[in-house]
Amino acid sequence: MTKEDILKKYQERLNHDIELDSYQPSENFSREYNIFRKESLSKEVTIYEQLCKQFANVITIKLSEDERNKLQESIRVTHLDITPEAATSFGATMGIILVMIGIAYITTAYFVFNQLQWFLPTLFLLIGVFSIKPLGGIPHYLANRWRLKASNQMVLCILYIVMYMRHTSNLEHAVKFAGEHIGSPLNLDLRKIFWDIETEKYATINESLDNYLEQWKAYNSEFVESFHLIQGSLFEPTESRRQELLEKGLDIMIEGTYDKMLHFAHNLKNPITMLHMLGIILPILGLVIFPLIGSFLSGAVRWYHLAVLYDVFLPLFVIILGKSILDKRPTGYGSYDPVQQGRLANYYQPHDSNLKVIAWIIALLFIIIGYTPFIINSIDPKIDFIFLGGSFLDFKNNNGPYGIGALLLSLLVPFGIALAISMYYKKVTKEALATRQEIEKLEQEFSGALFLLGNKIADGIPVEIAFDKVADNMETTATGKFFQQVSSNIRKLGMNVQEAIFGEEKGAIQAYPSPLIESSMKVLVEGSKKGSSIAAKSMITISIYVEKIRKVNERLNDLLSDVISSMRSQISFLTPVIAGIVVGVSSMVVTLINRLGEQFNTLEDAGGFSGVGAIANIINIKDVIPGFQFQIVVGIYVLEITIILIYLANTIERGIDPVWTKADIGKSLSKAMGLYFVISLIGIILFNMLSSAVSIAVTTSG
Repeated sequence: MTKEDILKKYQERLNHDIELDSYQPSENFSREYNIFRKESLSKEVTIYEQLCKQFANVITIKLSEDERNKLQESIRVTHLDITPEAATSFGATMGIILVMIGIAYITTAYFVFNQLQWFLPTLFLLIGVFSIKPLGGIPHYLANRWRLKASNQMVLCILYIVMYMRHTSNLEHAVKFAGEHIGSPLNLDLRKIFWDIETEKYATINESLDNYLEQWKAYNSEFVESFHLIQGSLFEPTESRRQELLEKGLDIMIEGTYDKMLHFAHNLKNPITMLHMLGIILPILGLVIFPLIGSFLSGAVRWYHLAVLYDVFLPLFVIILGKSILDKRPTGYGSYDPVQQGRLANYYQPHDSNLKVIAWIIALLFIIIGYTPFIINSIDPKIDFIFLGGSFLDFKNNNGPYGIGALLLSLLVPFGIALAISMYYKKVTKEALATRQEIEKLEQEFSGALFLLGNKIADGIPVEIAFDKVADNMETTATGKFFQQVSSNIRKLGMNVQEAIFGEEKGAIQAYPSPLIESSMKVLVEGSKKGSSIAAKSMITISIYVEKIRKVNERLNDLLSDVISSMRSQISFLTPVIAGIVVGVSSMVVTLINRLGEQFNTLEDAGGFSGVGAIANIINIKDVIPGFQFQIVVGIYVLEITIILIYLANTIERGIDPVWTKADIGKSLSKAMGLYFVISLIGIILFNMLSSAVSIAVTTSG
């Protein structure tokens, strides 16, 4: 046996017997950083990286020193593997491609089809020219989004570090402990800290950590100050002073978050009102005049112009306006995202792989039924019948349809799409939402349970028996069930505390995928190895911290309640009702123009009135946007705006949380579009009856 074998043998025995280092993080915590980075970044971001690298060889853009430094900082924040020049080359190349498409379109239309078309070529040219700078600045957008997501986890990050350092004054292991219990993207940042040490960019954890904290000074000074206090606790000569600095660090993080959120909530009303008026109310009310504009301008305004304006540019405007609101949202507040957390991901995946296929089938079925008028007209243009006093289809030389029946069928298109999306998200998030709600209920009770558990252990009761005592006291609660499962594993299966909680098959934590509960129990297990007094103090301290965070979250929800309720009413009632009424009024305008045009043409043929021909030319139905296409454009716009508002409301309230956002879309979208369907249906029928009465009155007076 060699010397190395002997040393290894006795070192393993020492570690097993007296556990010199109680907490052993994953050996690959930072070693596989590059692999972890690729897994953490979304597929869209990695595609963007590849395109930037390819376009960097096509066009080279020279940047000023200031622009290059800003882009480099955003690239560093988001862990992108590109250069600032590659990012700007991507923007310039994409802009030039769009300009070339516009030029090719107008050239082909003129020389091949002998048509001079300006709308789409001009659109491509304008988008190409004005998109060069925004596309070149995509790293800035990704960095802002990264900061928002990372900042939602900062309170928990500081909590986990303080929890660990309460019983073990080891900053390296504390940061790794936090990195293994919070989700992406902040865990990627923490891994990068150790990666920089392993690649010898920095010599110590403090140097690497200080470099990382530099990027947060302008965005979250509380996070930086908290970390500095935690670092300072390592050099305190007394235990009491060390504990005091740790508690101060967490208090600063919580109080700073609360103060910032308070100001954000007070200043949120005006931006939200502006978003409602400029992005929703005024555009919807402006829709009423579009049927008339098409008639007065001799068909210069077509339905696809309206579609580009309302279904592309206006939603983009609302997104940009909403993003400017979210960018002002204070960092450090929000819920975690369990979807990104290793083994917890299994609780948040849909079990039916055919859900998307079913949703597509439902959407296509409604779309096909909605477009039945075009199918009928393509089979036989002469097919038509009377419906509600007018033609059901009413095609005029392949223009239209202008009939009320076709318009009513068009309502199925946006409603079917909304129904498919809603059904899909309901099914996808059903189990995830139920699990999340159960966990949140458990976490609300957990602070009291931890305090009780800490007191039991402080009284000299062994940890194994303390679980049974707390389970008896909280028998009817979710926390009591968790503790009862731990106690049952110990008594009936003969497990130790660690196996009873974290066992891969029977561990109690398997049924409760909460990072907060998991990390608290790990602190308990590691603390109990150092003595019951350490474990008791850790549990009591954690319970106090968790209760503080819960109270802050409740207070912040109260502050945001007025704004959120306003956005909810906009989503569920105001937007679909106003849009439905506008569709009804517009259908009346189209019907009036259609019937009056027919009557004036009849009078002109009979020679009844002089100048009737001029009036008939002004209100030519062929120049009017058909109600069918008009309603679909409006319906898709309402669908898009509803989804955008749901995302904004959830992000303001909870931070970036895909589970709650998708669940809310599944719950609210079908209701909003159902209300739009009903209001539009009633409005079309009522206003059509009114237009019939008006046209009869005009005919009678004539």
